[in-house]
Amino acid sequence: MKKALALVLSLIMVFSMVSLVSAEEKTSFKVGICNLVDDASLNQIIANIRERLEEIGQEKGVTFEVNEKNSEMDVTVRQQIISDFIMDEVDLMVGIATPVAQTMLSMTEENQIPVVFAAVSDPVGAQVVDSMEVPGANITGTSDYLDTAAVLNLIFAANPEAKKIALLYNPSEDASAAPVEEAKKILTEKGVEVKEYTGANTSEVMLAVDAIVADEMDAVFTPTDNTIMKAELSIYETLAEAKIPHYTGADSFALNGAFVGYGVDYANLGRETADMIAEILLDGADPATLPVKTFDNGTATVNTETCAAIGFDFEAIREAFAPFCTQVNEITTAEAFN
Repeated sequence: MKKALALVLSLIMVFSMVSLVSAEEKTSFKVGICNLVDDASLNQIIANIRERLEEIGQEKGVTFEVNEKNSEMDVTVRQQIISDFIMDEVDLMVGIATPVAQTMLSMTEENQIPVVFAAVSDPVGAQVVDSMEVPGANITGTSDYLDTAAVLNLIFAANPEAKKIALLYNPSEDASAAPVEEAKKILTEKGVEVKEYTGANTSEVMLAVDAIVADEMDAVFTPTDNTIMKAELSIYETLAEAKIPHYTGADSFALNGAFVGYGVDYANLGRETADMIAEILLDGADPATLPVKTFDNGTATVNTETCAAIGFDFEAIREAFAPFCTQVNEITTAEAFN
């Protein structure tokens, strides 16, 4: 009896030591990243996630095997990418933008693979989390919440006489819904004429911009809408030639030709997202109780080439915007950030 008991205790100790060694030897982690679309801001987020994870890996002596895929706004492709991540037994998934985060949440309900999202403008409204403080499931992340009123303030700072404002967006994008409704409310209360123009793809957006020009609108507002962002390089010259400034919810729009991009620093958002990934994988943090991170929407990025084409003086614009921003940056048109 004593021999049997000793054998059992020995086996328990062996298994305990094996488990301990296995835990201690976990030095490599698989991270699957799914991007919504090829977009300057979203690509910038991923680049900074990769860079920060590499830094953390060197600091902690671990390796992050990052598998990055792009769904190009195709639901079927997005689902296949996530299925592949599940089959590959990734340790954590990263969903870039609202639709990806929503799909990852639904597809990990049974397996409970941790999910960290990035650039979800309204996590609660999109039903990605229960609350910003306590997400409540296997998901948390970073939000690029847009201060709509702040963007609209810039319109009137540049042109106090603006009376006709166009709202340009894709009605199918969750990130655009709340800001557009808020913009309509604010502008209507100001007694300003508001007209909505929509498009679900670049061709439709181009037609919408032609209509904006024909209607002689004074300015255009677009929130963090990925469809319009993707179309920006195809529409900015039309708006600039018509002397109609385009005010938008991210600096990537300005990079691609819009007059102003206002919002979060997406490079910093990417790094903070990587820190959350490490907190879950290395420190054992529970996504369900790890608060969603938000950022100060205080940076206005002005495209100086478009500014001149519209007929504005950049220094005058910088001075006019200063009371409404923590900083005013300048940029010139390009397809991607350096």
